[in-house]
This record gives sequence, C-alpha cells and structure tokens, in this order.
Amino acid sequence: MSTDSVSRLLSSVNSALLGKERTVHLSVVTLLAGGHLLLEDAPGLGKTSLARALARVLGCDFTRLQCTPDLLPSDIIGSNVYRPNTGEFEFRPGPVFTNVLLADEVNRTTPRTQSALLEAMSEQQVTVEGDTQALPAPFFVIATQNPFEFEGTYPLPENQLDRFTMCLDVGYPDVETERNVLRNHRSGEPVDGLQPVMNSATVLDLQKQVGDITVDDDVAGYLLSIVHATRDHPDLSLGVSTRGALTLYRTAQAQALVTGRDYVIPDDIKDLTVPVLSHRVVCRGGWNEKQHERAADILTGILEATDVPV
Repeated sequence: MSTDSVSRLLSSVNSALLGKERTVHLSVVTLLAGGHLLLEDAPGLGKTSLARALARVLGCDFTRLQCTPDLLPSDIIGSNVYRPNTGEFEFRPGPVFTNVLLADEVNRTTPRTQSALLEAMSEQQVTVEGDTQALPAPFFVIATQNPFEFEGTYPLPENQLDRFTMCLDVGYPDVETERNVLRNHRSGEPVDGLQPVMNSATVLDLQKQVGDITVDDDVAGYLLSIVHATRDHPDLSLGVSTRGALTLYRTAQAQALVTGRDYVIPDDIKDLTVPVLSHRVVCRGGWNEKQHERAADILTGILEATDVPV
C-alpha cells in the first residue's frame, strides 16, 4: 500500500489548515473512497481553503463555482455553442470538467441547477442534448453551505444529500490554534505555498487499492446491524438506504488504507457512522437547523446499543 504518499498528503494540508486534523483526515478518506464531500458551517472557517489546499497538494485541476439563484444547469455542465465560421455546434465544457470542484454555497442555487450535479456526482459524466461527455478522473466535489442562513436558500433534497459521502462541519478553532493561524498568515495565504505531493495517477491508484482492503464478515454484519437499527428507530422517519450502507462500507475500507492497514476493524465503522450517515436519516418532527445534531445523537445511541464483534 502507498501509505507514504497519504501521510505526505495529510501532513501538507494540515500545515496550511491548523487545528483541522480530523476534518482533513475525513476529507482524504472521502476522496480515496471515490466520494464527494458536503461542508456545513458558518462563513470564514476554512471551507474554501480546505478545497484549495487539497487540489494543490494533489496536483489536480481545481475549479471554484460560486452558486447563486440565477445559476443555470448549463453554467455547470456546459453547452453547445454555434460556430459561424464552421457552421457547426461545438461543445463548450462547464466548470464541472475538472478534478476538484468546489461548489460554494450550493444551497443558494435552485433545485433544477442542483440536480445538474447529480449525474456528474453519481456517474462521473454529463449529458448535453443527448450527447454524453465523460468527466476527468479523479472527480471530487466539495460543496459548502451555511446551515444558519435560510433566506434565499433551497435546502438540498434527500436524494441529493445521499450523493454526498460525508457531511462535516469545520468548527471554530480554540484560542491557541487561532493565534497560530494569525501568525501563519503574516506573510500571506499558507495555501498558496503548498506544493503537489502526488498526481492524478497516484490518486486513482490509491482509490483502486481501497477496493482490495479486507472486510471480515463479522465486521460487515456489525455495519448492517447499525444500518438496520436506523430503519426501525422510533425517532427516525427515514433510515439509511442500501446506498448509504455501501458508502459506509467503502469509506471504512478507505479509512483502513489511510491509517496503514489492509483490513477494516470495528473502530473504523464506529468512527465513520456519524459523518457518513447523519445526513442520510430524517428525524421525526420535521426538518430544522438541529436536524444533523439530533441525527448524530441518535446514531451515537445506536452505536452504544449495538454489540461490537471481537
């Protein structure tokens, strides 16, 4: 396994994003699992910096898409443009044709435009006027949204939330970490000084290695016990889908690779259950700004009540 390159990747990103080790770790796990990431938090806490830092150290193409209410699907996936000199239409790729796409404030754009990302995230391709175009590989979407602002926003529906491998918050740093952040920014933006530690081919190779990680039948059974418990829980109106179970399985494999193991242990499942599943369940009583916090508490209770295989 190529754990040295993963260690260099984590170290490099952490040097620019102080105090965000767990968020960086889970972001890399999401990337190697071949998934996509949703960051929910207040503005100014480093969501954009995280995306830029990952793109720089990966040596991959990076595009930032600012989502607004007037954004159209063609503004994301591209469109056919008429060329008078040839008399033919030519496809002009949109910003989705990149390796790392930052969809900033994704809940500010309309559901029609949000859905334009669905095929891209699920199939790694887009279709324009019946013509299918493959996206570059690897393809990693990092979307952000502010959960505390509701005016002029369009909450992501469950079917689109389910396309995101993990939903994370960045969180406020402690005083000492924030003091170090100020020192780090004396001479400019630390992200701008990052250098690539791998390339697209290395990322694809690591993603392939994830599929070779062993998952014992007892560990897989432990995972399914957690998933099925969400479907019968009295405080949940919607449990985890089969896609959610597969996603948890795949991210557990990726976490094992990132930590230098060729097998999954129950602690991988326990560590990933909340970030992978909290946005896939719906609490009874309707949606509100405390939805994910309530979901996390319920999932934590399920973990405590589920027997761990030895």
